[in-house]
Amino acid sequence: MATRTRPRSTPAAPERPDRGPRRRLSVDERREQLIEVALDLFSRCAPDEVSIDDIAAAAGASRPLVYHYFPGKQSLYEAALRRAADELAGRFREPAEGPLSERLHRVMVRYFDFVDGHGPGFAALLRGGSVAAGSWSGAVIDEVRRAAHDEILAHLGAEDPGPRLRLTVRTWIADAEITALAWLEDRSLSREELQLRLVQEFTAALAVTASREPSLVPVLRSLLAEESPSGPAGRLLAQLGGLLADPGIADAVGRLAAEG
Repeated sequence: MATRTRPRSTPAAPERPDRGPRRRLSVDERREQLIEVALDLFSRCAPDEVSIDDIAAAAGASRPLVYHYFPGKQSLYEAALRRAADELAGRFREPAEGPLSERLHRVMVRYFDFVDGHGPGFAALLRGGSVAAGSWSGAVIDEVRRAAHDEILAHLGAEDPGPRLRLTVRTWIADAEITALAWLEDRSLSREELQLRLVQEFTAALAVTASREPSLVPVLRSLLAEESPSGPAGRLLAQLGGLLADPGIADAVGRLAAEG
């Protein structure tokens, strides 16, 4: 059965204003420029849809010049991917000041800024749907996940975190990735709602983990003591309080608690 090939559309090169005679770039500057241009194109198109010719045209360079710095698209893709991974990992860095849920909300805002700006490339990377995205790219995204995992544990301030807490953090990171991918496909829910939802889901997951991990209770108590009523965690607790005030739900919860 013959394979039907979808017509390939060439990514549009970013507009470059005419600023007169161009300064000759040094070796390092040219290499950095090619990485930046490639990252921009990979951010707007799936990697398989970007060619060396596209990168050369967008950089105002010749095809042989691109090959002078990179032996092929794979090596240039890896360099751009490394740059993107470093940037994404940096989005999880946040000063340990103020309520935890507000810190995580700022992290999620920066995370969705990245997703919004690198949509096709972000999706291709996480789904492994690109020919260019092999085991190497999987290792790179795992590094980002580990960096995010370590940053969040540091914010919790839990000494010697147990396997349940580590699993909770890993699961939440995966939830953020799945949510971001779903939002790229269907933006019927606003990113503001999803950012808040992810933070509140982490708060709820942390409470569930503390119910099974007694050593985590003092940590949760201390974190909640810093929260404000208007913050993500405070709003979640108010919403849950209103939900539990429903007579039917209150009766069911009382019965389950008494029988349990």
